[in-house]
Amino acid sequence: MPLPLEGLTVVAVEQAVAAPFCSSRLADAGARVIKIERPEGDFARGYDAFAKGQSSYFVWLNRGKESVVIDLASDAGRKEMEALIASADVLLQNLKPGAMDKLGFARERLRKDYPKLIICTISGYGDDGPYADRKAYDLLIQAESGLASITGGPEGASRVGMSIVDVATGATAHAAILEALIGRSVSGKGADIRISMFDVMADWLTVPLLAAEAGQSPKRIGLAHPSIAPYGVFTSKDGKDILISIQNEREWKKLCAEVLDQPALPDDPRLANMVARVKNRGFTDKIVGDGFAALTRDALLDRLAKADIAFAEVNTMDDLARHPHLRRITVDSPNGPLAYPAPAAIVVGDDRSYRPIPAIGQHGDGLPGAAPAKVKS
Repeated sequence: MPLPLEGLTVVAVEQAVAAPFCSSRLADAGARVIKIERPEGDFARGYDAFAKGQSSYFVWLNRGKESVVIDLASDAGRKEMEALIASADVLLQNLKPGAMDKLGFARERLRKDYPKLIICTISGYGDDGPYADRKAYDLLIQAESGLASITGGPEGASRVGMSIVDVATGATAHAAILEALIGRSVSGKGADIRISMFDVMADWLTVPLLAAEAGQSPKRIGLAHPSIAPYGVFTSKDGKDILISIQNEREWKKLCAEVLDQPALPDDPRLANMVARVKNRGFTDKIVGDGFAALTRDALLDRLAKADIAFAEVNTMDDLARHPHLRRITVDSPNGPLAYPAPAAIVVGDDRSYRPIPAIGQHGDGLPGAAPAKVKS
C-alpha cells in the first residue's frame, strides 16, 4: 500500500529541532526528504551521545531522510541547490532570517520561478517587527512568550521539561504544509508559508493570556489546576505520588464515598461545589491528602479505578521506559538499530516501517532523479 506522500520531494535546509520535526513527519508519510547539511553536519548531531554514541535529538528527528552536504557559500553549491529546488515540491528552511536571501534564494524569486513550489520558513520572531533579527531558541521563547512564568511552582519560573516550542512549531509547520499540498491539488499553485516560534507559543497561550487581560493572571501552582479542586498530587501511605482530577460534582461525591470513605463531605459548605472547593483549596487538599495518606498505593489505585476517577501516577523517565502502554519503533542508524517511542498517529491497516537515520553526506550530491540510497547495516 503506497504511503500518502510518496512521489513528493522535500528539500530541507534545516538544523536543530523545529524544522527537522516537521520534515521527519513528511518522511514518515513517504515523502523523499533531502536534508541539506554543512560539511560538519546539522549541529543537533552534537547535542549529546545518548543513542549508541549518537545524538538523541538527531536520531529522533531525522529518520527516513537523505543527507546531502552542500557548500552553499560556493557557486557550485548554489547551482546544485537551485537544481534541487527546481525538482522539489516543498522547500523547508529554518536558517537565520535573511540567510537564504543572501545566498540567492529569496522566496519572492523562487515563487516566481517555481510557482508550484511550497515554501515554508521557520523563524524566531517572523520577518517584521522589533525582534525580527533576534536569535531565538526554544528556552528563549519559553521565557519571552511568558510560558515559563506560568510553569513550575510558587518558588520560581521554570522551563517545560522538553523542547515544547520547537516541537509545537514543527507540528504547526507540518500542518501548514499539508494544507498547502491539498490547496495545490485544487489550484495548481504553491504557497509561501512563514511561521515564527513566538507566534506559535502566543497562540498556544491564549487561555492564560485572556485570563491575565481579565485581571486574573495565572499563578504557578505546580501540579495543580488554577480553577479546579481537587486536581493535584497526593501521596499514598507508602510514599507514591498520585495525581487526581475531579471535574464535576458527581465525581467529587464518588471520590468522597468510594475512595475516602467519607460520603458526608459534600454536605460541608466549604466543599459543596467547585467554586467553594477552589476558594478553600487548602482545606480541600488537606482532606484529600489525609485520606490518601491512610492508604497504600495499590489500594488507592484499586479504589480510584473502581470509582472511575481520573488519575495518573507521577512517573519518571525511568518509569516511562518500562511503561506497559509505551509503543516503540525500531530504526536503523549508522551505529546500529535504535528503539524509541512511536509516532502518535495510528492509521488502521497501515503497518508502517521507518527508514534509516542518515550519516553526514551519505546520499551524495542528491541531484534530481537520483534514487534514495540504501543504508548498509
